[in-house]
Amino acid sequence: MKRGTLILLLATLAATTALAQTPPQPRRPVATYSIVARDAATGEMGVAVQSHWFSVGPIVAWAEAGVGAIATQSFVDPAYGEKGLAGMRRGRSAPDVLKALVAADAGRDVRQVAMIDARGNVGAHTGAKCIAAAGHTSRGGQFSVQANLMEHDTVWPAMARAFESAKGDLTERLLAALEAAEREGGDIRGRQSAAIVVVKAKSTGKPWPGGDVVVDLRVEDHPAPLEELRRLVRVHRAYVHMNNGDLCAEKKDWPCAAREYGAAEKLMPEQAEVTFWHAVTLVTAGRVEEALPLFRRVFAREPKWAELVGRLPASDLLPNDPALIARIRAQK
Repeated sequence: MKRGTLILLLATLAATTALAQTPPQPRRPVATYSIVARDAATGEMGVAVQSHWFSVGPIVAWAEAGVGAIATQSFVDPAYGEKGLAGMRRGRSAPDVLKALVAADAGRDVRQVAMIDARGNVGAHTGAKCIAAAGHTSRGGQFSVQANLMEHDTVWPAMARAFESAKGDLTERLLAALEAAEREGGDIRGRQSAAIVVVKAKSTGKPWPGGDVVVDLRVEDHPAPLEELRRLVRVHRAYVHMNNGDLCAEKKDWPCAAREYGAAEKLMPEQAEVTFWHAVTLVTAGRVEEALPLFRRVFAREPKWAELVGRLPASDLLPNDPALIARIRAQK
């Protein structure tokens, strides 16, 4: 037997033994519908889920840049997340990893799990005793949608159609799949929490938001979790522009900073902080007349921010020009 084959067999045996040694515990059905997917254009991978259960994200959604994405649900065993990523990290395909873990699990009949690896291989399992309506639809190289406890058995096909027809980045398409599930009737119990995680195609060595993690958002408890999740995605996109604006400002590239803060303000016109920093960068870029109405709008909502203006020249965020500072403050 070749050494590589032996190592692979030993790794499989270790994963199998670990699950087999954990006695099945009775659990309530935690997750209802989810999607794991890979963007063919960018290689990004992600998982999104909605459930009538508190804080569904930490136990259902698993993803790692350059490795894969996993949803583990129904009578959920979070070990599928950790062990699934470990197996794919060692180079095994998502279907092979899932097959080994399911085979070792005495509670396999009540599990629902889907995995996709960095190469686009998809594996999915819906146990025979998952609460109806339950099932999954997978497309190799693209995604798997799965659901249990649904009002109708048309939910997961609707998710598949929505993901395939949706435009935009992977985050937008994952949201479209969740929203399609809800329109189709969703969970027979209702709704409570939701989550979305998207990671890069390859690891940058920085396993945190802004590095490997593109999006990591959770709604722990809300009467309309998908609406709130979409709002948070909008906020997240705005703050990505804000962070880019900060990087431009560090380099004294004020036109770049103004563009980024302006893009953030378009996404979040109701947020005073976004408008404030847009105005600051416009001033620094020499576009004072454009900035003054923005300051006026901010000060009307947040009067104390007029005081903050006077502190910025010392940090090189506004020109050290007392007349200019006074003019800005006069917008209060």
